[in-house]
Amino acid sequence: MPELARTLGVRDSVLIGLGSMIGAGIFAALAPAAQAAGTALPLALAVAGIVAYCNATSSARLAARYPSSGGTYVYGRERLGEFWGYLAGWGFVIGKTASCAAIALTVGAYAWPPHAHGVAVAAVLALTAVNYVGVHKSALLTRILVAVVLAVLAVMVVVGLGSAQPSRWADGGSGGAVGVLQAAGLLFFSFAGYARIATLGEEVRDPRRTIGLAIPIALGITLVVYALVAAAALKTLSPQGLAAATDPLAQAVRAAGAPGLEPVVRVGAVLAALGSLLALILGSRAPHWRWRATATCRAGWPPCTRASACRTARSCWWAWSSRGSPQSRTCGTRSGSPRSPCWPTT
Repeated sequence: MPELARTLGVRDSVLIGLGSMIGAGIFAALAPAAQAAGTALPLALAVAGIVAYCNATSSARLAARYPSSGGTYVYGRERLGEFWGYLAGWGFVIGKTASCAAIALTVGAYAWPPHAHGVAVAAVLALTAVNYVGVHKSALLTRILVAVVLAVLAVMVVVGLGSAQPSRWADGGSGGAVGVLQAAGLLFFSFAGYARIATLGEEVRDPRRTIGLAIPIALGITLVVYALVAAAALKTLSPQGLAAATDPLAQAVRAAGAPGLEPVVRVGAVLAALGSLLALILGSRAPHWRWRATATCRAGWPPCTRASACRTARSCWWAWSSRGSPQSRTCGTRSGSPRSPCWPTT
């Protein structure tokens, strides 16, 4: 049976996970999480990190045991049966399609607000094209984006924690146990990128070792970064101010007395969202074409006349096209809501 090229090592896999996790979520999730948890936001972040670690450990073990592109589809099929595999796989695809659309709209909102939908569609199409040229080049671009975003976040943390302004961390009250759990659920979305590593099981070298190391490393780095960013934002804005902010990190820099760095943070938000979108497309396409394209190609079924590249190339080009289509069409809807995607009927 033809196999995909195994080109990714631990470092590239970690960077793909970081590109998914340290992305749009950190620029958007802090505000609603602060509204729910108040001064207990750090506790909510810890809860989200613990749950993510448990889930990541399970994903790593499953991915190591079933090192095949397909992620949740493969796990469900092998452990529970074909029906549950399809159910899990389509749930993954639909959920990640909505996530891609939402993150693409974040790019548009930060980059060019009057034309957010057009920018979102262009972002999806451009990054789908990047993935089309091969997973190694996608990993290279992800590495660059992660480095830039981490640098921007480091500037924000240094400015926020080093500000001479009095700390406002204790202003306001706690959201209680319910608020902490609500905030943890919101923040968990920001950790969800580790699953992208598991979907690359057929494209990494030594999957058992690579995935087993990459997932906890990426998750640990992300937790440390989020904790520092949350501490800086709480110190400068207070939980109440953070909850009311539409662009919390930009406002945190401004409140810390460095308004000149606000454009830098905004650019970082755009790059972070692009990095998340790139990694999402790279990971979420795997189950989609694994069982709708690659499986049929490997079995010699139609449409192999259009997808002979599935047998030898790193990417299946027609599956890429079908993967990018619903995302770009979702971004282009008038409502701009990822809850009602224009899913293709064929």
